[in-house]
Amino acid sequence: MTPERLQRLKNTLDKRQPDLTLVTDYVHKGRNLAALIRSADAVGIADVHGVLSDDDWQVFRNTASGSVDYVTLHRHENISAAITPLKDRGYQIIAAQLCDEAVDYRDIDYTQPTALLMGAERYGISDEGVALADKTVVIPMMGMTESFNVSVAATIILMEAMFQRQAKGMYDHCHLDDKTYQRLLFRWSHPKIRDFCDVNNLPYPSTRKDGEVVDAPAWYARAREIIAAR
Repeated sequence: MTPERLQRLKNTLDKRQPDLTLVTDYVHKGRNLAALIRSADAVGIADVHGVLSDDDWQVFRNTASGSVDYVTLHRHENISAAITPLKDRGYQIIAAQLCDEAVDYRDIDYTQPTALLMGAERYGISDEGVALADKTVVIPMMGMTESFNVSVAATIILMEAMFQRQAKGMYDHCHLDDKTYQRLLFRWSHPKIRDFCDVNNLPYPSTRKDGEVVDAPAWYARAREIIAAR
């Protein structure tokens, strides 16, 4: 790994916003989900939560772009399982949904711990999802269409969240705890070793200051011994 690559990864981690996330309520089209994850990465989101069927999950895993290497998609069986833990941790749930109670998306304070809830284009957010939301928002439209594509709408709202957080200096220092920071840095720096460890249920190896694995040949030999002994 070059020093420039390592520094870029660290710079990105320094700007991650652990109290900003995106939740999808059966957004089933793989291309839309991939676009949502790219937008999440662009504004510093590290974790996205999605309610997906088995078929949609498999399709997404087969077609996912490289952005999933930097954003973790947590799959949930239903919208309550996705949202309730976030609410318990103090997140405000902001649902993008066209309804009488919805306010302009710019009227929300996104510097608070926030989860943006998005639904599928055809059906929108489920009734249960809307009921769990603290507020609903809309993007004002000046034409004949009523809404944007789900990934476009999410990007517009997430960019507003980013602008608000930038103005408050929330990207100026790291918000990740050291354990999370080091784990993500390794996962991003060594995707092949990461996958090898994950598949074989092995702890990640130690790394040097330059980001490289300490005595990689010896570590691989020991890892093979552990796997063979199981």
